[in-house]
Amino acid sequence: MDKGNLREEVRNKKRREGDLEMADQMFSGAFGSFLNKVKPYLAMVSLQFGYAGMYIVTMMCFKRGMSHWILVVYRHAFATVAVAPFAIVLERKIRPKMTLRVFIKILALGFLEPVIDQNLYYVGLKSTTATYASAFVNLLPAVTFILAVIFRIEKVNLKKKSSMAKVIGTAITVVGAMVMTLYKGPMFNLVPHSRGGSHPAAAAATPENWVAGTIELISCIVGWSGFFIVQSMTLKEYPAELSLAAWVCVMGIVEGGIVALIMERDWNAWKIGFDARLLAAAYSGIVCSGIAYYVQSIVNKVKGPVFVTAFSPLSMVITSVLAAIILAESVHLGSCIGAIIIVMGLYSVVWGKSKEGKGNETGKDQELPVVDIKERSTIVDDISDDVTTVKSKVPAEKKASILQEL
Repeated sequence: MDKGNLREEVRNKKRREGDLEMADQMFSGAFGSFLNKVKPYLAMVSLQFGYAGMYIVTMMCFKRGMSHWILVVYRHAFATVAVAPFAIVLERKIRPKMTLRVFIKILALGFLEPVIDQNLYYVGLKSTTATYASAFVNLLPAVTFILAVIFRIEKVNLKKKSSMAKVIGTAITVVGAMVMTLYKGPMFNLVPHSRGGSHPAAAAATPENWVAGTIELISCIVGWSGFFIVQSMTLKEYPAELSLAAWVCVMGIVEGGIVALIMERDWNAWKIGFDARLLAAAYSGIVCSGIAYYVQSIVNKVKGPVFVTAFSPLSMVITSVLAAIILAESVHLGSCIGAIIIVMGLYSVVWGKSKEGKGNETGKDQELPVVDIKERSTIVDDISDDVTTVKSKVPAEKKASILQEL
């Protein structure tokens, strides 16, 4: 083989290797971009599986007689142990300075979620059923959207389809919640059980308890929505997600402990062993408080509070199946109808949110900027003055040479 053919073969080999490397880089870039877009969705879907497991475990814990006031304290103790070491080590160089303004917001976060939301949710859970309580969480996106509009985190322009979809979806969600509350209908079991296998919590849900539980669940949702709104505001001043999650867990211990000491005077109630009570405290603390606060902070910072709350219907579906199998709960027809209406309204809100995001990226959904006529004339005058100044600085010989060239 002569030298010319050998050189050509080497060039072709290098060209093929370069093409393969370029294709690999393009694939890696496209796959990385796809992963970045999918990450928030995967994170929120994974959390819903965690919440569904928590609903079942806590019901088993309450069956053992554990106080929900005490469970909240132990839950955040486990969460603090799980999150605080990572926050101290990983964010030691980027953690912002704590200010009084930020600390007050952290106090509010600790009160809204650990104290208000979790305690009222557990009270409502005892008064109703796990399926009903988890289904009622579908109000969370609508309430969060309303609060986000009030605090100007979300913008509403009724001339745009995206805003109309969010408003109509919010109204539909509220209607679905009313159907769940006011209409029960016949009961049926998803999985057949023996007559003696019904869960005590389902049997204890009397009409009086049901109404009280509904009010408690509504209050819980308002507190939870307020938590996401305040969290979104706090992240702008304190953009350290792990540290913020750790602070909320600590506030959950302190504030929740004060409330628990007031509500529970029996010191024996604080004793737990290696049973369902310990499992509920550890699982809900590590997964649904420590990890959840951190993941929600990241997604909230990128996508906003409405997106964070948009995946709650998934936990309803998972919980309904698990509760029917594990807890032998019966399902009301009204709960099913109301849940379907809520999901329809919810995804109208999500559709509007997604269209709004695409519009902001392309610029098609944005209003054209309004420029004042006086301001525009001032800009033109300034430009004219600058041109005149430049002309005056050009020498006469240079002007003559330029004219000759033309």
